[in-house]
Amino acid sequence: MKRRLFLAIVILLPLLTVSKAKGDDVTVRWDLVHLTFPSGIPNVAAGGIDSARAQDSSKITLTGSGTFQLGDEGEVTGGGTWNTFSPSGTPTGGGTYLVTGLIKFDLAPGSLPPVIVDHIGDIANTHSGLAFFRICYSDGSRGVLVVSCNTTGVPASIFEGVTASKGYVDYWNHENAVPGVDADRTLFHINGSEN
Repeated sequence: MKRRLFLAIVILLPLLTVSKAKGDDVTVRWDLVHLTFPSGIPNVAAGGIDSARAQDSSKITLTGSGTFQLGDEGEVTGGGTWNTFSPSGTPTGGGTYLVTGLIKFDLAPGSLPPVIVDHIGDIANTHSGLAFFRICYSDGSRGVLVVSCNTTGVPASIFEGVTASKGYVDYWNHENAVPGVDADRTLFHINGSEN
């Protein structure tokens, strides 16, 4: 038993140390983005809206952006606005939310093609990925925001958009990004040694 424990420590300790060290100077920015086509050229910019629906088709709509440090769960910024709607579309609440922590982030293959004009950062730093954040709403409720980005070259299993929980309601069914509609799109920019 002691030998197995020793082997596990010997194998895992270097992996944990390398993972932490590699992430220390890597900043990730996440955005819910606008996608527009001035002069027919695709442009992405901060300030977009994303929506998701609960089991009864009630809806939450969010705006937002922020940053976090890889390898350090304490370094988070960001937030945005939220609005909720009944299944019939009647507004039921609204306000702001703050990101209070990073639960996890997984980088995925894929990035934006260079033909897109990126008004957020360097297009070479764009990536697909999946992030889970702890958030606090302005009405005192808490939840989890999931930001999923599906760019060019990603597996079909990755969705584009957000899901969110708010209190006991889980808005688990993301709205699909639709061509020609400026909504339900996300993007990660990764700046640092892992890019």
